Amino acid sequence: MAEGKEGRSIGFIGLGLMGSAMAEMLMADGHDLTVWNRETEVLAGFAERGARIAATPAEVTVHSDIVMLCVLDTHAVEAVTFGARGVVEAGSPEKLLIDHSTTMPIPTESMAKELKKRCGMAWVDAPVSGGPAFARERRLTIMAGGEDAAFNVARPLFTSYAANVTRMGLTGAGQMTKVINQAISGVSYVLMAEVLRLAEEGGIDAERIPECLAGGHADSTMLHYAYPKMLERAFLPPASRASQMLKDLQNVTSEARRLGLDLLLVEAARQRFSTYVEKGNGERETASIYQSYLDDLVADKDVR
Repeated sequence: MAEGKEGRSIGFIGLGLMGSAMAEMLMADGHDLTVWNRETEVLAGFAERGARIAATPAEVTVHSDIVMLCVLDTHAVEAVTFGARGVVEAGSPEKLLIDHSTTMPIPTESMAKELKKRCGMAWVDAPVSGGPAFARERRLTIMAGGEDAAFNVARPLFTSYAANVTRMGLTGAGQMTKVINQAISGVSYVLMAEVLRLAEEGGIDAERIPECLAGGHADSTMLHYAYPKMLERAFLPPASRASQMLKDLQNVTSEARRLGLDLLLVEAARQRFSTYVEKGNGERETASIYQSYLDDLVADKDVR
């Protein structure tokens, strides 16, 4: 595989909130795209922009030197790669798979080895952090795993939607780093909700908290991203979904168990999101977890 992005055809599998944003940016940079998505409604917009619409993941691979995935979870990655009419059926040593999905590290290692064994195709796991808005501003963070040669082919393409790209090691290292990222993110969403409740009930100007704490040890991206959303109840349209965060936190707790770790804060955040999703809020914006605290307040008043 030669380095660089010139002259390469790209396939994109998985056009949800995140995948659509990245695919749009690749097209904006002039790349020829072949796309596939399980739910077909989104495909018309990409066809209008000039993308080739494929009937199967295998067809995507036929027309692509580099195939990118951004699907729901480990099972979805396995299905589009090794299922009927999957990527593996049209893969070859000249092609590269880049997985932007958030999955589990050990299964990722296994799938990469299986793909290499069956068709010679290399694998770079490259989960992302930042959300669709960051993708459209070319500000995503990418944590990657894979062989140097494969990563060097992938990296120039990442400039279409990412600013911070780090290779963390061999295949699976990107997903292990994403586990850590999601532990921080999941706990932070819950923390932002709790400190907003504290500010509102404490009688201070809650809107000025990010400004006041800027530059200090309590400053963070989440204080300037999630906290204002919660403050303004700005949950539509959703940039990410509560069900996805729950899935990611479940990945964190699963990996922690595998490593023999007991992560109490992560477990508390997982339980908060689990209860919220079980009440029918899975499709709501992740930052709307704040609403669960208001619901608790109403429930407490009802009991009294």
